[in-house]
Amino acid sequence: MTVVAVIDSGGGNIGSVRYALERLGARSVLTADPATIASADRVILPGVGAAAPAMARLRELDLVATIRRLQQPLLGICLGMQLLYESSEEGEVECLGLLPGRITKLPPGPGVRVPHMGWNLLQKHESNAGARLLAGIGERDQAYFVHSYAAPVTADTLASASYGRRFTAVAGRGRCFGAQFHPERSAAVGSRLLANFLALEA
Repeated sequence: MTVVAVIDSGGGNIGSVRYALERLGARSVLTADPATIASADRVILPGVGAAAPAMARLRELDLVATIRRLQQPLLGICLGMQLLYESSEEGEVECLGLLPGRITKLPPGPGVRVPHMGWNLLQKHESNAGARLLAGIGERDQAYFVHSYAAPVTADTLASASYGRRFTAVAGRGRCFGAQFHPERSAAVGSRLLANFLALEA
């Protein structure tokens, strides 16, 4: 059975993430212990809230170096994905630096209310990593988002969405992946993404 270390980052979505993993037959362990995280088959960094307090918590737990050194597949969810990038405009904070780029606020406008809350279409980008993580997810499939900040579209973008501007909805580089949307709240699409993540080669 695949063991997934869910990093205890203090996010309110941790329980639902663990339940989604259990439905897929994985055993999850909520932990802030570096050794447990390093020895797990997969690692998930969830997150709800703001970037600066979240990074402060990871530093207090002495987990920044542990996360940066991981060799197994890592998935950041929502704020957890944003923390994978170099920095965030939210609180002007340095993040984990596993993905190049800076997180910026979504621009409000006519018909565009921030935070972005609700279902949105995913547009897949061609890449080998994306083919593995997004296998079985179609061009017109939707996912559920709740966020005010987002990552730019870069070479690491596996799928994007549009809200005020186009932003990265799913990212990947090497063994490091991120989902800006909430897979645990995205019905069949979210379940498929998590199942694909569990099936990735370690």
